[in-house]
Amino acid sequence: MNLDELFSHWTLVRRGLFETIDKFRDEDLSFVPFEGCWSVGEIMLHIADAEEGWFRYGVTRELDDWPGGFTLQDYPNLTAIKNLLTEVHDRTEAYLGTLELADLSKKLQMPWGVTVSLGWEIWHVLEHEIHHRGELSLILGILGREGLDV
Repeated sequence: MNLDELFSHWTLVRRGLFETIDKFRDEDLSFVPFEGCWSVGEIMLHIADAEEGWFRYGVTRELDDWPGGFTLQDYPNLTAIKNLLTEVHDRTEAYLGTLELADLSKKLQMPWGVTVSLGWEIWHVLEHEIHHRGELSLILGILGREGLDV
């Protein structure tokens, strides 16, 4: 098995994320489903932030700190958020394209102290996206709309 086969599911997950995002309206970005929760837009931006942070800060060290700067003020509509998610994921895919199967067992010391394998880190970020995609789908239900059905 090669890495393209191993991580090909991410393409389907991303397609489902964008299908879910497309069910929202720009005015939904500020909707907070319950007190203390992130808004719909903040959840979407968090997906990009986590992917960028884990890969560019945690793994490649291209960033000196966790990104944390994606805000609704800078990404005020669904198109801008989808463009950001695409830009971040394009960088991730380019990085994944440099890897060999044996690289997945390589141990990484994250800047925040934990040691994980590269394979674990990649699956963690994918799982994170799946988690928040489901959360967004649930919020669509709260708004009285149909969520993702995959």
